[in-house]
Amino acid sequence: MLRLIASVIQAIQPLLVPICFVGAWTLVILVVWSLWATARDSVATAKQMHQIPCPGCQFFTDDYRLKCTVHPSIANTEEAISCSDFQAKTNPYLY
Repeated sequence: MLRLIASVIQAIQPLLVPICFVGAWTLVILVVWSLWATARDSVATAKQMHQIPCPGCQFFTDDYRLKCTVHPSIANTEEAISCSDFQAKTNPYLY
């Protein structure tokens, strides 16, 4: 049994270096691709979240208990991007 294992190892030994080389580079490429996809998705999400107009709205209270006096259930969510009741704050010190 031990001779069989030794002969199998000797038979595949010339192939181990190319297999490990390809495997290592495949792993590096997959990690870089995953990081790139994560960064791309994070930027897309950040762009969408920056479209939420709530902090600049007059009805936004900036209180975690009641964020908006008109639509408290959709305040600071993606649904608030197209809020029909948005009114810009008139006092610049309220930001």
